Amino acid sequence: MSHHARLHVRPLARLALASALALLASCMATTVATRPETQATPATAAPRTARDVHSFARPEEARVTHVALDLKVDFEAHELSGTATLDLQVTPGAREVVLDTDGLVVHAITDSEGRPLQYALGAAQPGLGSPLAVALAADVKRIVVRYETRPEAGALQWLTPAQTAGKRHPYLFSQGQAILTRTWVPTQDSPGIRQTYSARLTVPKGLRAVMSAEQLTPEGKPAADGTVFEFRMPQAIPPYLFAIAVGDIAFRPLGARSGVYAEPSVLDRAAHEFAEVEKMIEAAERLYGPYRWGRYDILVLPPSFPYGGMENPRLTFATPTVLAGDRSLVSLIAHELAHSWSGNLVTNATWADGWLNEGVTSYFELRIMEAVHGSEVGAMLSRLSLQELERNIHEAGEKSPRTALHVQPGASPDDGSSLVAYEKGAAFLQMMEETAGRERFDAFLRSYFDRYAFQSMDTRGFLAEIREHLVKGEAALEAKLRIDEWVYGPGLPSNVFRPPTDRFVKVEAQAQSFLKGAPASSLVTKGWWTQEWQYFLGLLPKTLSSAQMASLDGAFHFTQAGNSEVHFAWLEKVIANRYEPAMPALETFLTSQGRGKFVRPLYKQLKESDWGAPVAKRIYAQARPLYHPVVAGQVDKILQ
Repeated sequence: MSHHARLHVRPLARLALASALALLASCMATTVATRPETQATPATAAPRTARDVHSFARPEEARVTHVALDLKVDFEAHELSGTATLDLQVTPGAREVVLDTDGLVVHAITDSEGRPLQYALGAAQPGLGSPLAVALAADVKRIVVRYETRPEAGALQWLTPAQTAGKRHPYLFSQGQAILTRTWVPTQDSPGIRQTYSARLTVPKGLRAVMSAEQLTPEGKPAADGTVFEFRMPQAIPPYLFAIAVGDIAFRPLGARSGVYAEPSVLDRAAHEFAEVEKMIEAAERLYGPYRWGRYDILVLPPSFPYGGMENPRLTFATPTVLAGDRSLVSLIAHELAHSWSGNLVTNATWADGWLNEGVTSYFELRIMEAVHGSEVGAMLSRLSLQELERNIHEAGEKSPRTALHVQPGASPDDGSSLVAYEKGAAFLQMMEETAGRERFDAFLRSYFDRYAFQSMDTRGFLAEIREHLVKGEAALEAKLRIDEWVYGPGLPSNVFRPPTDRFVKVEAQAQSFLKGAPASSLVTKGWWTQEWQYFLGLLPKTLSSAQMASLDGAFHFTQAGNSEVHFAWLEKVIANRYEPAMPALETFLTSQGRGKFVRPLYKQLKESDWGAPVAKRIYAQARPLYHPVVAGQVDKILQ
């Protein structure tokens, strides 16, 4: 979502506008940190650079190293207002720092002593926002931006009390990935420009603020105009991981270094669902080294959260659709926890390299689930991912460039987080593990996280790491891995590894029995796990008869399923076969949660059917206020 910003300029700066705006023309293709020659500390990294076409910043001239926020949260105006104080690392001779903004209303910019600085806010570019160029005197290493956000800021969702679980208080949460942090923080919004941050938030009395940072005042401090909460993130992170939530939020510990936040009415369910988090952390550490972020807490958000989870450091944001009641969907938490290594610790340098975040993490997720729940669960999750990936590749086309891991530069930054990035990336690593041997591959991956901790990595650099530290010059192994084919080529290479699983063999037999005419009630399904139900539904053809749909629903009650993943898989069949008894459940599902993974495909399927377009538009008219701007914008395009 792009916002058309006005040009805000101090009167004394007008004489500098012509030269400043001329310089802005060169800001469109810029640079971010990636693959340093040697490990550096978070605060003093001196990176090599690679182009980031999704940022105006020129970090090789002046680079943001720390952001200090002092903001007031206004639920009536739907805005944040206050200051962002930016510490800069300035190259000798640099005359300005260029920031990313999108829709921010900038009121003034000064140095640390309060002296006004000249600045120019350039014209908005579609999908990118506006460059903000700030003139720097020779001794300026810190600037203060006084600003406010707009109600339509793409990163922020403002919920009315009616849109929350408790129905009593409003709620605010942010979602910065991929390049939405610039809609609420004026900084260099590129994943390769890591920054530490601190914050002071003033929120209405009775509400609690949490952030992706260490809490310095967990209960808040009373103030004349509300309650003040203070935070700090001492490790340098990419700015898409800056995150905020404010609402009626309660807390319960899960372990010595883990806990869960949620609205009070949701807290018991959430604490039950995530009881194994400490085991997951311990399993992850045994695999790939120490957890380096202090605490690992989870915030269960209201239903409109657009993703399954978001790996904000120290505080994973999670959808309530993961609360199945039987802990069967906690692989999502394993995924977000794994991001504490792949993504947060070592970050994709640009969004063209997004698979380095999501693919590596999806592989790590499988290993955590295997460690905690056994090899059969890991194998089933892997096979489910391959099933979904192959369907996606078939729909896109085997030769489609959209099925390559490395995204073409200039594509949407969100393309780096496609299903291909997740599942083909995981399959690539799983193939390497199987081909090179688990012990050898684990040693490589752990050393990779250690060597590049708190730094960035691009695709070319990662492949060089594989060849140097895993392949080690062995021509036979290099030939077996087919590295470049996996990363740059379309489709799924033939050396993909499919973990064997006896449980899925039995599921396949039951699916075949049903398709040959056996009633659903005769199928042997006792003791099936969620993954087996998902696999079973995925094996069934798109088109089923009314009798087959009724038989399935009568035996297994899919229309009333409380498990969101199983329910979604069933609703896809409902639309494909226009199964009328489940239409009310479809409408309820689309109007009660806003997770993009579920919402987008169902609207698309309705729109493409010969009967569903008016149904989709009717449901969407009711549901749209619930959805996050990211999801609403996507569904707007689907329904035109």
